Amino acid sequence: MTERTGFPAPATADLAAAWAAWAGAVTLVTVADGRDDIGATISSFSPVSAEPPLVLLSLMSGSYPAELFSRPDEPITLFAVTLLSAGQRMLAGRFAASGRPGARLMLDDVPHRRGPGSGALIPEGGLAAVECSAERLVSVGDHLLVIAGVTGVVYVAGSGEPLIRFRGRYVLARGDDPPEPPGALRAPLRCSP
Repeated sequence: MTERTGFPAPATADLAAAWAAWAGAVTLVTVADGRDDIGATISSFSPVSAEPPLVLLSLMSGSYPAELFSRPDEPITLFAVTLLSAGQRMLAGRFAASGRPGARLMLDDVPHRRGPGSGALIPEGGLAAVECSAERLVSVGDHLLVIAGVTGVVYVAGSGEPLIRFRGRYVLARGDDPPEPPGALRAPLRCSP
């Protein structure tokens, strides 16, 4: 691993603004803890590999889900990830709020089922839902990275638009080009076929 030297750390506000410019798909991670059902809205989720099927999610180190995965006695290893659709904005907001109740209460008015392998609650209406098994935990900075194997695909929707988080809010994905700001210069886009 190389050591970073000679570069000043960016200003926190500048870095926060740069990260906010990253548009990310919104997912819901759910866990059956044995004591309660837990869920959290996560926008730092990524497929890593198709063979073997691996995913990565990033949890804030002090968050309750991170504590569940890293607790010394009986850590959580099985969980589900639902890729939320644009119509699930309110659901994402529920699971992003601080001081939220357990996932069962949060999904009380939403059609859902238990994952056959993970036992986690999985809402219907997403673009897809997968079950996973944590294989490796890596503490990095102020986050816990969870590298997990995909153990099953619960469902894949035939169509739908993703829910995307951009600049601190949920936005709709559109196939058309976004409006250009006044005075913007338009450069030709060149792509290979």
